[in-house]
Amino acid sequence: HYNQRDPMLKKRDDFEDVLEERRNSSDLRYALRCYTPVLYKGVPPCKSSMLKSMVLQSDQLHYVISQVSKETGRKTDEVQEEASAILDEMAHCQQLSTVRFFAFTLSKVFKSLFRSICVNEEGIQRLQQAIQEHPVVLLPSHRSYMDFLLMSYLLYTYDLTLPVIAAGMDFMGMKFVGEMLRMSGAFFIRRSFGGDKLYWAVFSEYVKTMLKNGFAPVEFFLEGTRSRTSKSLTPKLGLLNIAMDPFLKGEVFDVSVVPVSISYERILEETLYARELLGIPKPKESTSGLFKARKVLSEDYGSIHVYFGQPVSVRSLAEGRVNRRQFNLVPRHIPGKPGEDIHSFVNDSAYKLVRAQEENMVLKPWVLLASLLLQNQAAGPKEGLPLDELTAQAVWLRDLSRQYGAFLHWPDQMTPSEVVSSSLSLHRGLVRICEGKVQLAVEQGLAATPEEKLLNQAVIVLSCASYRNQALHVFLRPALLASAIHTASSTQKQEVFNSFSFLRNMFSNEFILCPGATVQDFEEASYLLVKTGAVQVSQQEVVVTEGGHRTLAFLIAMLDPFLQGYQVVCRFLCEEATETLTEKQFIPAVRKFIIKHLLAGGLRYAEVLSSDLQKNSLAAFLRLGAVQKIKGYVGFDHLECLVGPPSRAQNTTL
Repeated sequence: HYNQRDPMLKKRDDFEDVLEERRNSSDLRYALRCYTPVLYKGVPPCKSSMLKSMVLQSDQLHYVISQVSKETGRKTDEVQEEASAILDEMAHCQQLSTVRFFAFTLSKVFKSLFRSICVNEEGIQRLQQAIQEHPVVLLPSHRSYMDFLLMSYLLYTYDLTLPVIAAGMDFMGMKFVGEMLRMSGAFFIRRSFGGDKLYWAVFSEYVKTMLKNGFAPVEFFLEGTRSRTSKSLTPKLGLLNIAMDPFLKGEVFDVSVVPVSISYERILEETLYARELLGIPKPKESTSGLFKARKVLSEDYGSIHVYFGQPVSVRSLAEGRVNRRQFNLVPRHIPGKPGEDIHSFVNDSAYKLVRAQEENMVLKPWVLLASLLLQNQAAGPKEGLPLDELTAQAVWLRDLSRQYGAFLHWPDQMTPSEVVSSSLSLHRGLVRICEGKVQLAVEQGLAATPEEKLLNQAVIVLSCASYRNQALHVFLRPALLASAIHTASSTQKQEVFNSFSFLRNMFSNEFILCPGATVQDFEEASYLLVKTGAVQVSQQEVVVTEGGHRTLAFLIAMLDPFLQGYQVVCRFLCEEATETLTEKQFIPAVRKFIIKHLLAGGLRYAEVLSSDLQKNSLAAFLRLGAVQKIKGYVGFDHLECLVGPPSRAQNTTL
């Protein structure tokens, strides 16, 4: 994976399969073994009662309690009791016996579900070092409910301090399981707490007390929720703000932030996610639901790769960016809203950390196959791709993605046709092979109407798209440039850049595109397309080479479903939304509009039915000022729509 002369290709660690040892030795012995993790600066483990006491006695909480008491006219003791009740509802209560139970149970479950769980042991060693030196924040990617169980399992396996994990309140509603999670390190937070000053103060003080004292690594999902599409989500800044606060206020010398990339060869929730995106509500978290889900244990979910990234020093991120002297002017215990410079710093850091997660995501061959099969299906009604043609295309795409710096796990000891057959076999629920031709499957089920048939097909398409999306970060910037070349009015570099800049701005709610990095992204995209011989770039021009058309066609087709999704939402707003809509009405109304046009053959991509794509496009139109919010309603002034594929840059302006 490493080429010293090429800055786009990075060195990455090797992997070890942790299940190999589990298959060859006693799970009970593993669960009951001596567990003696090294803690931050050798501090003794902290009991939950002591942690609660430290939080309730903190100056910041006392200050907020007195403020709330003055504002509401309630007695201080009453507000103090409420703070204590919030803390009881929230706090973790780690017990080694519960951790051992999970270690034993998860060993059995993981061996049944997965062929291997591969971990970069060098990353584990770096994490071990970081835990001893500074307070640590773990930031795993979030694609499955399995993520936080897997993280704790791995840290227990490697004798590292178990993390304290931010979990949503939904899990607390699961009888028995909720308390088990609490006893294995989960603390529970409300999904939103708006302007509740007291809740925010208890929550932030709880997290900061753990961090400042180094009692345990704090783990949370920077994206805030599971990604239903396997694309990285725009980072949420609340918890990251809290985690960085002790450093910014000089209470600790540094905080180490460790991005962790978890890559699933086959996602447990794949069709569940597709149904959610089509408006079929997700089942409520419940213990009975967990036991009903036991049938998945008989399925094969391939392998998992977990990559612990380089620890990122908050001190080094802040160097030259943040003047910490501003915090000396106000006592530390008085909470204040972070200034614009702090907000900008935390936001930029969050994007860098999500990018670090993306870059260490391991791509499996199926990701490439799903991309090719989706493009083939969208090209028109065909009988599928001949297996040998699909294999040849996959090898071409394998080589291209490697040149673009993808972290691709392609088993080189197998022939390409064996790799393709193995991948198709693992994902046989999504594809069918008939007379040597491969195409996407049609979901089984009674489809009485054309609409039901369409939605059944959309479940398969969206499931496949979630795998293709895993590779988007590799191809995104070159794809934006390829689309910009396609839509620009000339080959002039400035024209192409303007078109690139417009598309990048349009899609900044859709993909992880770091704020203020347009020029850098354009240069990276140009570098990659030149390196692979697809374009030639001079001072004035960007010209497609004779051999570059295949690469550009593939890249344009990667982005095309998203373009069509934004175009159709734009069209809906122009043609149908003549009156204001509530945000709640928007998704069902646009879905109805899209179904009508898909059935009439006016749209190529069933993917545009994704509610995620529709919400992101609305967010983009709001941000660009094409649509406006009026007291909970969505209205718009005037839209010059992107109807039909834009062929000129001036047609792609709102």
